[in-house]
Amino acid sequence: MTEKTEREKMLAGELYRAVDPELAAMHDRAFDLLREFNSATLADRREELLRSLFGQVGVSPSITPTFYCDYGSNIYAGDNLYMNFGCVILDCNEVHIGDNLQCGPYVQIYTATHPLDPIVRSSGLEFALPIRIGHNVWIGGGAIVLPGVSIGDNTTIGAGSVVTQDIPANVVAVGNPCRVVRSIDS
Repeated sequence: MTEKTEREKMLAGELYRAVDPELAAMHDRAFDLLREFNSATLADRREELLRSLFGQVGVSPSITPTFYCDYGSNIYAGDNLYMNFGCVILDCNEVHIGDNLQCGPYVQIYTATHPLDPIVRSSGLEFALPIRIGHNVWIGGGAIVLPGVSIGDNTTIGAGSVVTQDIPANVVAVGNPCRVVRSIDS
């Protein structure tokens, strides 16, 4: 049986070492593309760079610089992606984004997490859990989406919310921790 690479462990949600040479090279590639993306003045050039950076991106993506991510290659975005200033996606695991996502400024999407056991955590091991965001979702400015969370279609996440658990489709959810406050008639 072949032992898994650190990248395979990372994408499987298992403990892995981020200092692995393959992962470091992937991160360096993303950093170079992001440096160019964040300084590009033409929207067409930014779109071209996103297509090189992301695992997949649909038609008409628009991300207002500055934008940051870990690898980029684990981000799979649908059509009409919009992210305002200062957004971050820590894509140590897969992030699947449906069509028509709108993010306010400084939205943070984190797949990366760390062991709760301080001895394991201090050993340098970490892990990541995938995130799924449905179609027609609006995430208000400053919201944080934590590892392993899914957000259903047609849902609005209020500004400043911390999404710690799955949020169903067709709702408005707000707060810390984020909770459903009403349904949306669809």
